[in-house]
Amino acid sequence: MTPIIILVRPQLGQNVGKAARAMLNFGLTELRLVAPRDGWPNPESGPAASGADIVLQQAQLFDTVAEAIADCSTVFASTVRRRDLIMPVVGPEEMAAEVHATPGRTAILFGPERSGLASEDVALATKIVTVPINPEFGSLNLAQAVILLAYEWSKGEALAQPPVKDVEAPAPQAELDGLIGQLDEQLLAAGYFHPPERITVTRHTIRTIMSKARWSSREVKAVRGMIRALVEAPRRPRNPR
Repeated sequence: MTPIIILVRPQLGQNVGKAARAMLNFGLTELRLVAPRDGWPNPESGPAASGADIVLQQAQLFDTVAEAIADCSTVFASTVRRRDLIMPVVGPEEMAAEVHATPGRTAILFGPERSGLASEDVALATKIVTVPINPEFGSLNLAQAVILLAYEWSKGEALAQPPVKDVEAPAPQAELDGLIGQLDEQLLAAGYFHPPERITVTRHTIRTIMSKARWSSREVKAVRGMIRALVEAPRRPRNPR
């Protein structure tokens, strides 16, 4: 089931908008806000959402974390490991797997930009979810934290992907031989093979190069057309220097 994103006491409307944008990129639309510092709705959220208006329009406002998670059976608190609380700690992959396997409603809590979740907020969660980052520079902003966990959840969903173009089958060997023969003929006429004693080695090299590409029939025809155009094109006089 799709998780609910809960922002606890977010400080800036812009960050709420950026979090909404991060959510919608990965198919999440249900946003809950707990006591945002500057109130709600916030005029700065819309521009920052960059088109994720549906997330902001449907956002629900709550006074406390307890009220925001009242209908959720599983709640993950996004924070670093808390030594003052004894509770399970999971990574993003384990969190995503549990969200997909849980029949009830699930939520992910994110704390204020400056301080993160307070201990009393984390204590209301089922588990802590921690993103492994550089221990010497743990500086994720709110939208970055949301997008990391939203992306991990989305890997189990059939979200829209760029259409995959069918790979063309390699051309039959006879077509490739025709291309190599045409190229060989024109190189021979142009005096490319020099010195004479290296003709065989050079021809082997050319065949290897042309074979590696695994041309399709369409590509073989295109390359042969290019060679023909170069050979048959009238020579233009050089510009005088």
